[in-house]
Amino acid sequence: MFNKVSMIKKVIIIAFWLLVWELVSVLIENPILIAGPYETVKALIEMMGEKDFWLSIKNSFLNITGGILIGCVSGVLLACLSGKFSIVSEVLSPFVKVIKSIPVVSFVVIILLWCGNTRLSLIISALITFPIFYLSILEGIKGTDKKALEMAAVFRMKPLYRVKYIYMPSLRPAVFSALSLAVGMGWRSGAAAEVIGQPLLTMGNGLYRSKIFLATDRLFAWTFMIILVSVISEKLFRLLAGLLYGNKNRQTDKNI
Repeated sequence: MFNKVSMIKKVIIIAFWLLVWELVSVLIENPILIAGPYETVKALIEMMGEKDFWLSIKNSFLNITGGILIGCVSGVLLACLSGKFSIVSEVLSPFVKVIKSIPVVSFVVIILLWCGNTRLSLIISALITFPIFYLSILEGIKGTDKKALEMAAVFRMKPLYRVKYIYMPSLRPAVFSALSLAVGMGWRSGAAAEVIGQPLLTMGNGLYRSKIFLATDRLFAWTFMIILVSVISEKLFRLLAGLLYGNKNRQTDKNI
């Protein structure tokens, strides 16, 4: 019953904002400035009949999701090393601070000079998401219950069991909060990189071409698709993390 009421509430909220969107577009009466929901959906349906549309989604999804995965794996591994060896943390600290401080556009220009635009969004999304995972996991490791670790040392618990029964439960909130933040940041930075670098057959390139031809309905349609694919990507990452932790706490994971 509660889920049904919650679903109805969500539908009403979405309908309200669609109505606001439609009213704004009617009041402005300029399809170049803002396209209404009908025009956007119509453009999206037209785009779905084009082969380049699906190729662009595939290329962007593989590159940006691959970059997020690289950032995730490298961040977790290096955070584990930093938690174990303080010298690793000290060496990586300046690098992480630089990555956090440099604007995305600077990274994009540098990567374009070094590597071209073919894998631009993959590299950018990896660079942007790496510090998120690294810092979150490192803080989680530092916050692990010291008494539990001391007890594990007294009973000579195997390293694998320490990871499974002490570190992993302790890192659960850090893992899922990092995923929520990193996937969103990865897609925003990756799409921005594609708009700037203009690799062909990508969602960012589709956005840019829509802007050049003043096709605002297609611009909104591409924006909607980027949001949709980003949400799907986050769901996939959370599913993988849920499988890693097991199914018994899946409901808890959704609430983190």
